[in-house]
Amino acid sequence: MTALQRQHGMTLIGFIFILILALFVVFIGIKLVPIYLNHFSVVNEIKAVAEEPGSANLPPNTLRRNLVTRFQVSYVDHVKPEHITIERTSPPRLVVEYEVEEHLIGNIDVVIRFSRVETLRN
Repeated sequence: MTALQRQHGMTLIGFIFILILALFVVFIGIKLVPIYLNHFSVVNEIKAVAEEPGSANLPPNTLRRNLVTRFQVSYVDHVKPEHITIERTSPPRLVVEYEVEEHLIGNIDVVIRFSRVETLRN
């Protein structure tokens, strides 16, 4: 057997490449995970407002104000009152659509759009 046939493992260049790739994935996760955690708070608050008894009979401004107040208490960012609409269909629906723009590296940004629809309870 020659020395080349007995060698096993990764070269230093291969290890550095894998390390850079792993660090890039971690960096992207650090930037995007808080946005999705924020969205989970948005979904929980939308469900809570939609499931309140009589929420279908409340005026749109009252529903919007209740939802914005809950967002403030839960430290929700990115959602403004203009992102909230109430559709007076049968049954009425609460719609929240918003987008988040996050800067990554240099001139690279990522835009994430969220949309959530909940049916209001009578």
